Amino acid sequence: MRIKITVEYDGTEYCGWQVQPNGVTVQQRLNEAVEALTDEKTSVVGSGRTDSGVHAAGQVAHFDTNSTIPPQRFAAALNSVLPADIRVLSSCEAEEGFHARFCAKKKTYSYKMYIAETVRPLWDRYACLLAYPVDVAAMSSAAKLFVGEHDFRSFMTSGSSVQDTVRTVYSASVTTDGDFITFTVCGSGFLYNMVRIMAGTLVEVGAGRMSEADVVSALENGQRTLSGKTMPPHGLTLVSVEYL
Repeated sequence: MRIKITVEYDGTEYCGWQVQPNGVTVQQRLNEAVEALTDEKTSVVGSGRTDSGVHAAGQVAHFDTNSTIPPQRFAAALNSVLPADIRVLSSCEAEEGFHARFCAKKKTYSYKMYIAETVRPLWDRYACLLAYPVDVAAMSSAAKLFVGEHDFRSFMTSGSSVQDTVRTVYSASVTTDGDFITFTVCGSGFLYNMVRIMAGTLVEVGAGRMSEADVVSALENGQRTLSGKTMPPHGLTLVSVEYL
């Protein structure tokens, strides 16, 4: 039986999603929780990897089990053994052929920032400090340039081995709420650090150090040096994953 779960986690204390030898990860904790409940060794497969320090409000994953635990009860059962910063929001039996990664059609991420003169401890866990004013209208206008099918090679960490760098962005927006600024983007998939580099590019536009023409140039020329900096991981959250 294949179980589909939706997971929320605070990524602050984890070395990302994927199991690795040099640190504790979200996937590792989920694997351990499933084994504790079922006495089965399994790998919980996520819709995609999140990096060290990145959060998720709606990560989707699956695992296979022969357990007699009812599918809908797995959420509560897993939460009883998981650490407090990882929670399974829902669980159900997956449809025939479902795969959390390969069946995903759309992913939505948000990158949150705040304007302040110094780090705000109660805000900084999930948002990145901008210690200077930015033109949000300019950022919002520039964000629309990401929409559509583009080669996002300029918005990928240098040295990545990915060959196909074309992705489709369905929507991209910048909104404000008090001192907070949020960049939200929905796409078919994202390259390594792509959302954080897109956010960094928009910050450069908002600060007046880049123009919309510069963003277009980065999209057209494929050179990493033409886009903005990679923003810190703690402002990034995987909001949701959509399937047909």
